[in-house]
Amino acid sequence: MQNQEPRPPPGFEPLFRTSPFLDTVGPLFYRKEPDGGFVVGLRILAKHANTRGSAHGGLLLTFIDVALGYRAAFSQDPPAALTTASVCADFAGAPKVGDWVEAHVDVQKVGSRLAFANAFLIVNGERLVRASAVFSRSAGTLPGSASAAPAVRGE
Repeated sequence: MQNQEPRPPPGFEPLFRTSPFLDTVGPLFYRKEPDGGFVVGLRILAKHANTRGSAHGGLLLTFIDVALGYRAAFSQDPPAALTTASVCADFAGAPKVGDWVEAHVDVQKVGSRLAFANAFLIVNGERLVRASAVFSRSAGTLPGSASAAPAVRGE
């Protein structure tokens, strides 16, 4: 049986914002980047696997949706209240149990009504999933963001 510990690499810490659903899916981690942004990470555990021993596609879509949304929301000060309107993803490979997966996000634009972002899921330097998302922006700021926000900006 594979080790069930998430063992994040050095520099990663527990994600600054979570929910009961993300606690079930995760644990998720993040690392601050020199440009003011952050990378979100996940160790693929047995609970994340399909019958072939690869990460389930639904897990990967959830993970990339969270990374895209958090990076877009927290690129604003104060963080924007965003809701996923669309996510498109292409799978070029699948992480295996034990792999460390990182979501590298590029926020294209956060406007007054919509936000756009792109991302890659990367394992050992190889891009396995590419995705893009559109978010609708609500009035106000992200609920509960003041106490949870990392000191990061980047767009």
